[in-house]
Amino acid sequence: MNKRRFFSVAASSVLALSALGFSPLASASESTASKGRVLLVAANPAQASNGWPIGVWAAEISHPYDELVHAGYSVDIASPQGGDLFIDPYSDPRHESGYSAQDIVSLGFLTSPKTAPLLKATRPLSAVNASDYAAIIVAGGQSPMYTFRKNPALQQLIVRFYEAGKPTAALCHGVAALVEAKLSTGRPLLAGKKVTGFSLAEDQFVEKAVGAKLFDWYVEPAMKEKGALYQQGGMWADYAVADGHLITGQQQHSGRSVARLVLAQLKK
Repeated sequence: MNKRRFFSVAASSVLALSALGFSPLASASESTASKGRVLLVAANPAQASNGWPIGVWAAEISHPYDELVHAGYSVDIASPQGGDLFIDPYSDPRHESGYSAQDIVSLGFLTSPKTAPLLKATRPLSAVNASDYAAIIVAGGQSPMYTFRKNPALQQLIVRFYEAGKPTAALCHGVAALVEAKLSTGRPLLAGKKVTGFSLAEDQFVEKAVGAKLFDWYVEPAMKEKGALYQQGGMWADYAVADGHLITGQQQHSGRSVARLVLAQLKK
């Protein structure tokens, strides 16, 4: 798709969505009085074992953010170290590959002067207090596979949300943050829980497509080893599951569904 055609389609889509009362450029400040705050955690930039720069997938931030803000919640974006995030180029609708060209929500998020700066100034987890938030969502991308499983501070934060009875969610490779998480009893958070996450079949498909091994481990077998009751909706399906207030989404197509399950829990 050439640039002129892409931006023509994008503009038409934005106008159509706006006519329906849906704006991918909305920000928390444009909504009515906030019902509460939700913490959205993303991974800091990292480097894959093959040397590729890796980070977060845009839709895993933009889609939950959009859903939550339209529901009247404020959203704070945080990361373990704080600061700038690296958005996977293939998740940017402007990328020459056209891989995410139809993702109008991410296009709006990445280009709006109200939301794009949020990716440049994420707050560090050391400055986050779980008691200030109604829920937590952990986004994925490839960086979490290198940075989340061995991050006890993030795992402890997740457990604080969970043990407080607050909606505790993760999607795609963001579920890496759940694998080593343990409750105050010492029991694995995942034990006996119905969950989903990036499937082994999807990981293997991606590695074959790019011709490189990206990870030394995979979330599906790792979650099962912790006693999780892993489920999935099929390759690249929009699939999310709630087991009580523990909520998980399969991959980048599940961000909005995860946010909706979080909102359903917040209404209880």
